[in-house]
Amino acid sequence: MRAVVCHQWAEVDVLRVEEIAPPALTPDGVLIEVYAAGVNFADTLIVKGEYQERPTFPFSPGMEVAGVVTQIGEQVRSVQPGQRVLAFLDHGGFAEEVVARAIDVTPIPDSMPFGIAAAFPVVYATSHLALRDRARLAEGEVLLVHGASGGVGLTAVEVGKAVGATVIATASSEEKLALAREHGADYGVLSSEDVRTRVQALTGGIDVAYDPVGGEMFAASLHLIRPQGRILVIGFASGTVPQIPANHLLVKDASVLGFSLGQARRNRPDEVRGALGELVQWYAEGRVRPHVSQEFSLDQAVEALVAIQQRRVAGKAIVRVRPDR
Repeated sequence: MRAVVCHQWAEVDVLRVEEIAPPALTPDGVLIEVYAAGVNFADTLIVKGEYQERPTFPFSPGMEVAGVVTQIGEQVRSVQPGQRVLAFLDHGGFAEEVVARAIDVTPIPDSMPFGIAAAFPVVYATSHLALRDRARLAEGEVLLVHGASGGVGLTAVEVGKAVGATVIATASSEEKLALAREHGADYGVLSSEDVRTRVQALTGGIDVAYDPVGGEMFAASLHLIRPQGRILVIGFASGTVPQIPANHLLVKDASVLGFSLGQARRNRPDEVRGALGELVQWYAEGRVRPHVSQEFSLDQAVEALVAIQQRRVAGKAIVRVRPDR
């Protein structure tokens, strides 16, 4: 089969498409014929050896796929050959075939195109579990979403609205704020503005901050948080990891909560599967609308990763492996 292969820690432009042996089916595994794979910022880190996990060489990047089940392991009861599914992976998604753990595989309706399904698992599960399980976001609360036009940011806007929160989006351009509003944001603030002053004028403060950016955005959230408020640390796209002043948390009776989807998949796989099941139902009901802004072929996978690195992707990008059927 064809796959994008990484042989050493390096920048993404060293990756090449190669012919490799298909993956071996495991007893608890599901063999999937891949139609599309989602592209995430973490894929660029794993290639450079900067992700929290380092696969054994050679490996393929790609942490989420959508396709058709072709075989199942002897222990698998949850899906059957011929079913349309989406799946999480630790890596390996930029390939024509993958083997995923059965617990990481979720059936999808016929109404969900593979390109949409491939863009679904990582970002929607991250926002759903972070906001609903970790931060306990409630109806009527105020949610501030940084980087609101990016993959996880845009899904946080949608999940926040589905819960019944008032959502304030920050982004780097008016075009990106317009996209966030299209997906449910009540207010938009340019990240180049004085975010603290602008948000204070809009709502007087926030109950939950969703922060995949770090740096100055985290500092603004810390000042805006109300008593018993929660700041969710999702990532550090700005390149600056905040140093958290504990005295601010004490005085404000506030919390900073980390969320790692990888940890959730390892330690709470049933909760992750439950979240994805609800999210797929929300999609069928029209409550969430995944935004795939760019599509690349398998041979263009490096271009997709560079676009993610350079923050030229609004919503999600996918690698198209096969045309939808």
